[in-house]
Amino acid sequence: MSRARTILIWAVLACALIVPITAAAVSPLLAWREPIYIAAGFAGVVAMALMLVQPLLMGGYLPGLSGQRYRQVHRGVGATMTLLVVAHVAGLWITSPPDVIDALLFVSPTPFSAWGVIAMWAIFMTAFLATLRRPLRIRPGTWRIVHTVLASVIVVGSVIHAVQIEGTMETISKAVLCGLIVIATVKVVADLRVWEIRKRRTR
Repeated sequence: MSRARTILIWAVLACALIVPITAAAVSPLLAWREPIYIAAGFAGVVAMALMLVQPLLMGGYLPGLSGQRYRQVHRGVGATMTLLVVAHVAGLWITSPPDVIDALLFVSPTPFSAWGVIAMWAIFMTAFLATLRRPLRIRPGTWRIVHTVLASVIVVGSVIHAVQIEGTMETISKAVLCGLIVIATVKVVADLRVWEIRKRRTR
């Protein structure tokens, strides 16, 4: 791959990540908000932006990285996303515990809450299984299927959660980011052909 194309790919990715975060940073809805609430919201925004990176790493679409480096960065981004989600929920808990409890119990009147909770538990489950993958002796083929299913749940839940919220994220940049996340996820699942690999090994 040419150097110009490599630079272009990374530049486009940087724009896709920076634009929605910057738009959220200058949102007028931040006025009069508590610092903890703002920090919690931004943790969610950054986690959402990083979600675009994960399928690109999983599919090996980002130039300039080796196979081992892809896996290391993928795990690092996944761990960062997990911590950001924890910070997001913890911040919302501090500012409004009843709302968080209603969301966790799936009794919140706001539909986006349930999707956020579903995505959250899928992220936590992914982090848990990734940490204990070797002690549990999960086979590569099995792990790939489980990871793909959980990643799909994370993407669907997070995208619906973000789209339904009328918050600090600017509408157009948020829609573009969500669209890119869905497209990248669908492409990597189709390219890796997880189910066919498992089927061939079973045979």
